[in-house]
Amino acid sequence: MTKQLKQELDAKVKLYNRRGFIHNDPICIPHLFSKKQDIEIAGFFAAIFAWGNRTTIINKSKLLMQLMDHAPYDFCTHAGANDLKKLFQFKHRTFNDTDLLYFIEFLHQHYEQHKSLESAFTRGIKKTDQTVENGLIGFHDYFFSLPDVPQRTKKHIASPQKHSSCKRLNMYLRWMVRKDNHGVDFGIWNSIKPAQLICPLDVHVSRVAKRLQLLHRVPSDWKAALELTANLRTLDKADPVKYDFALFGTGVMETRSMIKTNTS
Repeated sequence: MTKQLKQELDAKVKLYNRRGFIHNDPICIPHLFSKKQDIEIAGFFAAIFAWGNRTTIINKSKLLMQLMDHAPYDFCTHAGANDLKKLFQFKHRTFNDTDLLYFIEFLHQHYEQHKSLESAFTRGIKKTDQTVENGLIGFHDYFFSLPDVPQRTKKHIASPQKHSSCKRLNMYLRWMVRKDNHGVDFGIWNSIKPAQLICPLDVHVSRVAKRLQLLHRVPSDWKAALELTANLRTLDKADPVKYDFALFGTGVMETRSMIKTNTS
């Protein structure tokens, strides 16, 4: 990759990796909390809901936090039958109350044995792994290891084994793992290295990456996410996914510009 491209993208990272953009992004949901486990759970749901209109994603996530009494960790670990009734009829696109109750049961079971959700994502990672691929596969298998898993719920957790780009889980890992001083990503997990992260691949990122010759693969699948991240690694080996800020931010702003042009 050219030195000029790196300079341009580094400038875009600096522009978009700042707290001023948090309120318009699903990451604003875990930023409502200070307790580690609350951040993990709020971030997990916000990431899982992150497809479609961002305003709707944020509003539905805030509604769920309200239903959990703004204490997601305490709710997931101590909610009784009457508490869970409040969640009946909750729905976000194809995610409904059946899915939600299973998610909470998984979180309840996990936190009974572990202090952090981080261990759920590291159980499949080997010391020699250069990416989180095995971690995502291991998480998928672990998540659906409880008895009587609703078949419909399986569509909500992606896996590289199914060739998915795993955009939402990769975004969540970026939030939890990346460390810097800009106050956006949390950096509260230490067992996964930023260098192992895979860039979240959505329509905005894909479009900009292809224009910049950072991505050539046509399907937006796991191989495409690996290709993009490998090219970003040539720009910053230790923290390639910081360029998600540049690619996504540029893509969103271009989309807004096109909408304004078409409606003016």
